[in-house]
Amino acid sequence: MQVSHSKPKEGAENEYETVVEDETLNSMVPLWKKNPAEVTEDEYKNFYTEKFYDYEAPLKTITQKSEGTATYNALLFIPSHVPFNYYTKEYEKGLELYSSGVMIMEKCPDLLPDYFGFVKGLVDSADLSLNISREMLQHDRQLKVMGKAIEKKIKSELSKMMESDRENYEKFFKAFGLQLKYGLYTDYGMHKDVLQDLVLFTSSNGEKLVSLKEYVDGMKEEQKAIYYAPGESVAKIAMLPQVEAVREKGYEVLYLTDDVDEFALKMLGKYADKEFKNVTTDALDIASEEEKKAVEEDNKSAEEMLKMMKDAIGDGVSAVKFTTTLKNHPVCLSSEGDLSVEMEKVLGKMPGAEGMAKANVTLEINRDHPIAETLKGLYNTDKEKLGTYAKILYAEARLIGGLSIDNPTEFADLVATLM
Repeated sequence: MQVSHSKPKEGAENEYETVVEDETLNSMVPLWKKNPAEVTEDEYKNFYTEKFYDYEAPLKTITQKSEGTATYNALLFIPSHVPFNYYTKEYEKGLELYSSGVMIMEKCPDLLPDYFGFVKGLVDSADLSLNISREMLQHDRQLKVMGKAIEKKIKSELSKMMESDRENYEKFFKAFGLQLKYGLYTDYGMHKDVLQDLVLFTSSNGEKLVSLKEYVDGMKEEQKAIYYAPGESVAKIAMLPQVEAVREKGYEVLYLTDDVDEFALKMLGKYADKEFKNVTTDALDIASEEEKKAVEEDNKSAEEMLKMMKDAIGDGVSAVKFTTTLKNHPVCLSSEGDLSVEMEKVLGKMPGAEGMAKANVTLEINRDHPIAETLKGLYNTDKEKLGTYAKILYAEARLIGGLSIDNPTEFADLVATLM
């Protein structure tokens, strides 16, 4: 724009002349179209906090410029905390969509998959018509191309953050990790290639969160599976007899404390050709061949006694058997099949689903614990007391597994009787 200025006249004192010059009053270049190297961190921060009404700076800023199949500029932000309404029906995911600097949609959901729905930002493309309708956008090929490219960019930036800025990545994961796990589970595991290397878990190797890749890289040479244990808290999981037995072998155990964790791993099936194994199921299989043979003989010789104990307990268990994998603990509960005890608890929380899903539960008795010999003695001398012991041991196993006792009064009376 031409602007007039009054300047001192060259070669004359106290005389001025009017000069007309071309001057840029306002570049009007949007922030997202500028070279990222020329934009400061504070400029991005101020843009984010003002535009998206956040009181904290973003955890990470992502810029993307694409030319070719789809031409666009994207400016994306990963928030440092969960929006107050993130896990409610009111929350709307989506990026602002511009066509050559003119906004055509405030929130375009098709540019983000649900598992990256926490991302804020905008996309500006000259390939889109200003007059395009919401219905036409849903079928627009360019939009789908942009969406896939943005998804890849977000994953790439999160992977880099995990490797080079672990502290901030763990801060991000504590805020939005649950959404990534739900992404693994939904759509029958279709998104596992995108998400499986982004999820973290607490493990038996300390408080540091570990990825599946880090777990596999640290596996012992003879270890055949990725072991995990679900539960209400890390402290309670660490006290499970089966966890202690696996750790005794020198194997790391993933501690699953979110309701979706076990469902997500079930949907994954394998990671790096290693199967996932719940240590609280009968598929644990960490005993030596010698131990397996010994416990098989014990179960066969005590078949009638174990059946009598099962009958005394009732429908609470499908079987009672001896085991060698409990170290110093007398009993535990294990589940058989795909539905674990913890999954039963999770499904039971759903409205109208209480009692619908039942795990196939076995009461396991440590063959090396003194209680095993006591039970064999009672079978020969006092079968009624054997039934009492069976009910008490079953109640104890439920408590160890974080389950409630169906009849606390009966349990207290049974203990008092033996005292």
